[in-house]
Amino acid sequence: MSGLVSLLVACGGGGAADSSGGGGTAPSPTVTLSASPVSVSAGGASTLTWSSTNATSCTASGTWSGAKAVSGSEGTGALNAAATYNLSCTGAGGTAQASASVAMTSTTPAPTVTLTAAPTSVSSGASSTLTWSSTNATSCTASGVAGWTGAKTTAGTQSTGALSANVSYTLSCTGAGGTAQATASVSVTATTPAPTVTLTAAPTSVASGASSTLTWTSTNATSCTASGGWSGAKATAGSQGTSALTTATTFTLSCTGAGGTGQASATVSIIGSTATYPLHVEAGKRYLLDAQNRPFLIQGDSPWSLIARLNDTDAETYLETRRQQGFNTVMVNLIEHKFSDNPPNNASGDAPFTTAGDFSKPNEAYFAHAETVISKANAKGMLVLLAPAYMGYQGGDEGWYSEMSSNGATKLRAYGQYVANRFKNYDNIIWVEGGDYNPPDKTLARAVANGIRDVDTTGKWLQTFHGGRGTGALEFLNTTSDPWLTLNNIYTDATTVVSEANGQYAGSSMPFFLIEAGYENNDVDGAGVRMQAYQAVLSGATGQMMGNFPVWYFGSGWQSALTATGAATLGHLPELFSTTSIAWWNLVPDSNGTVLTSSPGSGSNRAVAARVNDGSAVLAFTPVSQTLTIDMTKLAGPNIGARWFNPATGSLTAISGSPFANTGSHSFAAPGGQDSVLVLQSQP
Repeated sequence: MSGLVSLLVACGGGGAADSSGGGGTAPSPTVTLSASPVSVSAGGASTLTWSSTNATSCTASGTWSGAKAVSGSEGTGALNAAATYNLSCTGAGGTAQASASVAMTSTTPAPTVTLTAAPTSVSSGASSTLTWSSTNATSCTASGVAGWTGAKTTAGTQSTGALSANVSYTLSCTGAGGTAQATASVSVTATTPAPTVTLTAAPTSVASGASSTLTWTSTNATSCTASGGWSGAKATAGSQGTSALTTATTFTLSCTGAGGTGQASATVSIIGSTATYPLHVEAGKRYLLDAQNRPFLIQGDSPWSLIARLNDTDAETYLETRRQQGFNTVMVNLIEHKFSDNPPNNASGDAPFTTAGDFSKPNEAYFAHAETVISKANAKGMLVLLAPAYMGYQGGDEGWYSEMSSNGATKLRAYGQYVANRFKNYDNIIWVEGGDYNPPDKTLARAVANGIRDVDTTGKWLQTFHGGRGTGALEFLNTTSDPWLTLNNIYTDATTVVSEANGQYAGSSMPFFLIEAGYENNDVDGAGVRMQAYQAVLSGATGQMMGNFPVWYFGSGWQSALTATGAATLGHLPELFSTTSIAWWNLVPDSNGTVLTSSPGSGSNRAVAARVNDGSAVLAFTPVSQTLTIDMTKLAGPNIGARWFNPATGSLTAISGSPFANTGSHSFAAPGGQDSVLVLQSQP
């Protein structure tokens, strides 16, 4: 019995062993899947890594898909949103699954900036236009050359001004995501030398009925043509007596060669005459001259709707107020398209044309009232910048551009002849062509200007062009195609006066003035009006125009606005020169920073300096309280009297320690809480 039992146990044990080693289930698969890194910024990528056991195939799902090896790695590619990756691996023992996620980190996008120049190649003396745009930027700063410095808007356009050498412009734009930069270059091709002309009169002043002798020379010229007080073809060098003169007369000579045209003028005044007008320019002089050859500083306001909107009584009120405030110039639309009570009719209900919009049908009643206003200004000694046909902002309904296009050049030239004849007895006019617009068809502006010139054969009237903001007259037109253009200007915003003035000063010796910038009560306050004016004059302008809202269109409340801070204090600008005896017309802008050596600042904090060409004086204006460092060796000395001038009050205050030596540099801390002018004058 005992042997039998032992045998059964052995057999039972063997049976159990066979069962476990033969027909049992296969082991289940396992899967691991990871992402590295697990968080990326927009546009970033991660790497997926996986492995498995007991699996013969794997399949992806979620943000990826398709068959995968049983182990491996793979990049996700650029991600712009959170992603989840699934991997299922299958074997004889079943299926296993794993997942991995990649999260997105929040980032601020970096700025981008583009800057282009068109054209990229110009001849010497020509200009190009810079155009820029940016994304994700809150501010931009220009660098590279004079005229392209300081703060810029995040998108815009600007002329380079006249160029004489290859130049590169750089713009850096900054936002929360960093800074980006772009550069544009303009190459300048050599040109044939331009002609030069000299013309003198001896004597320059004669008794009524006497004559003078004109003498001239030129270089690089093959022919010369006279205009103004004389006419016809002239030799390239010579002399000639004038006819008997009874009024101040300007003689102009234009000489042409392969390199273009040069021009010179000489004026002979009448002894005993006291007339201020007409104004004139002389070659090589960067300022206007009156009929007695005295420098004329434009101190102006812009009552654009004066002729159309006001009756005679209100016009008298306006003009007399401005005269008493020290203004000598007003800028006015001869015909008003939008801003009158019943446009284009005047306050008496007279339309400028007997047939609406037809420039060949002027209405005498309308122009008779216009003459009354111009005559009132003349009686008060005021210059009228007269726009014969204001084109309007972007050629829209504020102006006459649409009607001008419909009328065509022939009718417009006849209209120019009409207004020239109608106002031929008024010497106190400078004609302002264009009007807040760079017209695609320049012939329309030229037609009116040339019509005026047809009548004004002696050239007694100057003419200028008012283009779009940021465009100087000589940037849009040129004296070769437009010989009627005899006065340049700049049209800026409140923070670009200095840069645009520097560009025009460097590009041409033709006198320029600030024709328009920010308006009081709209773009700037009273201090801003003063800032624009002082910056313009110390940057080489022969004066400046201000504007006031609502005075410019005589809207509600215009009477009380006549005494707003800007207009009430701007009269201190010419007082600065009269009380210090500084010859403003001899000031040379410190555009390269050799006189004012400390940082001038930018935008509404921009300081500006100028030096009288003989070193007798330096003026430095600052709109805010800041320290101005001056190279005192730029003054003739040997001692330098120093004072602060307050543009808001007209007061002069001596600076402690004055006089100073004209050696080394000296820093002057401007008074707090106000705009100021540092006045430095040489003393024995």
